[in-house]
Amino acid sequence: MIKKLICVILIAGITSGAMAQSKDEAAVAAAVENLKKAMIDGDKAGLEKITAEKLSYGHSSGKVEDKATFVDNIVTGKSDFVTIELTNQTVTVAGDAAIVRHALAATTNDNGNSGSVKLNILLVWQKQKGQWKLLARQAVKIP
Repeated sequence: MIKKLICVILIAGITSGAMAQSKDEAAVAAAVENLKKAMIDGDKAGLEKITAEKLSYGHSSGKVEDKATFVDNIVTGKSDFVTIELTNQTVTVAGDAAIVRHALAATTNDNGNSGSVKLNILLVWQKQKGQWKLLARQAVKIP
């Protein structure tokens, strides 16, 4: 009986270890949460800190923004996220790059016009001087 119990505990430990996030994957997931919070709060300093200087931010409409435009649009309310819910997130780290995919459901108030969006998102993160920075983002509408 004790041998069976030890065997079950060992198998459970090995299985849970295989499913656990790496340190970098956890750091990228935390960076995604920081980005989400900064976008909801319209936090200029937070947005500037979490995004790379060469940011390419693609919208589902096909419009692409650089870092300055992205930050300005969030801070001024041209692009205003009231709530953001992320689901089905995956994080894959490859060296100093990370790919994040998730579904985004949000309520918006762009330029004072309320609305909602449901999008699939691809984020590309790059580790720069020890910090994960958003390098690229592309959204597509969920059919």
